[in-house]
Amino acid sequence: MVAGPTASGKSALGLAVAEALGGEIVSADAFAVYRGLDIGTDKPAPEARRRIQHHLVDILEPTARFSAGDFSRQADTAIADIVTRGVTPVVVGGTHFYLRALLFGLFDGPPRDAEVRARLQQEWDSDPDGMRRRLEEVDPASALRITAGDRQRILRALEVFELTGVPLTVHWQRQRQQLRYRPLLAAPRRERADLYARIGARVDMMFSQGLVAEVRGLLSAGVPSGAHAFKAIGYGEVVGYVRGHWDLDTAVARTKHASRLLAKRQLSWLRHLREGRLHWVSPVEAGGAEDLIHLWHRHLEEGGVS
Repeated sequence: MVAGPTASGKSALGLAVAEALGGEIVSADAFAVYRGLDIGTDKPAPEARRRIQHHLVDILEPTARFSAGDFSRQADTAIADIVTRGVTPVVVGGTHFYLRALLFGLFDGPPRDAEVRARLQQEWDSDPDGMRRRLEEVDPASALRITAGDRQRILRALEVFELTGVPLTVHWQRQRQQLRYRPLLAAPRRERADLYARIGARVDMMFSQGLVAEVRGLLSAGVPSGAHAFKAIGYGEVVGYVRGHWDLDTAVARTKHASRLLAKRQLSWLRHLREGRLHWVSPVEAGGAEDLIHLWHRHLEEGGVS
């Protein structure tokens, strides 16, 4: 399993490892599942996807919803199919909530309460900042993990707390008793300055390659500006530009800022990883794939299985 912060090179590392092992990739990216979101999600190039089978990429229209539970179920199916064929699955992605759901499963939360949800939605519409502060009070760990504008997950966390009297984080901690898989966990190591420079370069490339045109095309095709798919970093910022809320330079700057904040959250998650020992390896251009393959063979000898 190859994780890591955005722009760290995890996709290139995972691809090189899968190619060397004759494996297949299971994407753990919350937005690569959507068709049409290509530039901003930095999906693997078509040529790479022809060489190596990729699962859970381009499986949904951008108007659909896709949850951690959906990911866990579909990833389980893909992994079982890959293993049955005697092939090595390589899970690659930076959506750590998805990785956690895959490794530990999801707790059996309370069913949605239409009355509570409707009330919380009304309160969000009138004061989203206040709802965020409320989450910080009742479940500070979830508030740190969930991005400030993620309405769906903030409301669900508050709903779970109202219905059970127990923070969502506590439910998760109770759930984490036994791993469902015994994977090798790895991430490419980069210095913070290098990572931030790569983030800036990637964002500049996204815009130069046509991110604005991609977003305009999606909007013209009927994807609403409030669609979950547009929560992907870069897309919401471009929607704001297209709608006249700010200029292009501001959209670029906001995308870079949001990407750096995401990287900080991802690094924090990796530093406090509870899913197992994390192996920091060199980036692919510095021999990281060879290091990771060596670790994988040792992992198998010690009884680890995917």
